[in-house]
Amino acid sequence: MMKDPIVDEVRRRRQEHAKENQNDLDRIIESFRRRERDSKRKTLNPGPKKRLDKAKG
Repeated sequence: MMKDPIVDEVRRRRQEHAKENQNDLDRIIESFRRRERDSKRKTLNPGPKKRLDKAKG
């Protein structure tokens, strides 16, 4: 199996982030939400998904 340095870096960072948040999923999610909220970047909210009506027939 080939080693992919990008995948290795993503996995390493994910493990570090989990450790920083005591491997607590609620804390991990909150840290991502806080980072998104504090970011100066614009985010896209596509809104609710449109429901497709069933075909009549």
